[in-house]
Amino acid sequence: MCHSSETPMRLVRELETNPLFNSGRGSALTAKGTVEMEASIMDGTKRRCGAVSGVSTVKNPVSLARLVMEKSPHSYLGFSGAEEFAREQGVEIEENEYFITPDNVGMLKLAKESNTIMFDYRIPTAENGKSPLKMNGLPMSAYAPETVGCVVVDNEGRCAAATSTGGLMNKMSGRIGDSPIIGAGTYACEVCGVSCTGEGEAIIRGTLAREVAAVMEYKGFGLQEAVDFVIKHRLDEGQAGLIAVSSKGEVAYGFNCNGMFRGVATQDGLKEVGIWK
Repeated sequence: MCHSSETPMRLVRELETNPLFNSGRGSALTAKGTVEMEASIMDGTKRRCGAVSGVSTVKNPVSLARLVMEKSPHSYLGFSGAEEFAREQGVEIEENEYFITPDNVGMLKLAKESNTIMFDYRIPTAENGKSPLKMNGLPMSAYAPETVGCVVVDNEGRCAAATSTGGLMNKMSGRIGDSPIIGAGTYACEVCGVSCTGEGEAIIRGTLAREVAAVMEYKGFGLQEAVDFVIKHRLDEGQAGLIAVSSKGEVAYGFNCNGMFRGVATQDGLKEVGIWK
C-alpha cells in the first residue's frame, strides 16, 4: 500500500506541471515579474508535515515539501535555504523563465494598470468594474487564480493533504500566503484532511484548515457541518474555499465566493467535477 501522503503529492505534481493552474509552471507573478512558489504536505497519521516558500527554480514544489518532511530535521524551509536543500536532494530544477507563461505576463500588466480590479471569475465586481474586496483593509490590486490542492483518505482511514501555489498576481516579493502554513492552508490529522484556496491573509487569520479539524474534535461536528461552520464563522470578510475528507471516508467542500474548481474520485468509481455552488 502506498504511503498516505504519496497520492496527494502525485496529483498535485500533475497540476503543477499544467500551465493552466496557479502552481509550478503557470504560477502567478510577483510585482517584479518573477515566480515565488510555495507548497506544503501533511500526513495525518502522525501529523508529519513539510513545507517550502519562495522557491523559484524547483519544478515541483510539493515534492520538495515532502522531502523536507522526510529528509530534513525541519518542517518548513524558505527561499535560498529551500533552493539549496532542493539541489542537495537532486530534485528537478528549471530556470525561472520556465514557470512564466504569456497569459500571466498579460495578467500582471493588467494588475499593475489597476489599483482595485481583481481579475478573477470568483470575485464579484461593482458596476464601475472595481472589486469591492479589501485585503487587510487595503483595496485589492491583485489577480488570484486558483491554488491547487488534494486531500485523500485510504481504506484504513488515514488522511493526508497537500497544497501548492504561486500566490497572488502582482504580490510583493517575499509575500508568504496560507498554502505552505500548516493549519492555515493545509492540515491533516486522525479525523480529517483539509486543503484551502482563496485570500491567504484571511485563511491565515482564521487558521482555516485546522479549524475544520478542531470543531470536529471539540464540537463533535460531522465533516460537512464542520466545513460549513468554518466557512461561515472564521473568514470574517475574506473570500476562500476548501476541500476536505474525513477518516470515515466522507468528502466535503465549502466556499463563500462565486465558485471553486473541484473534483472527487472514489475507489467505487464515483467521479464528479464542479465549479459553481
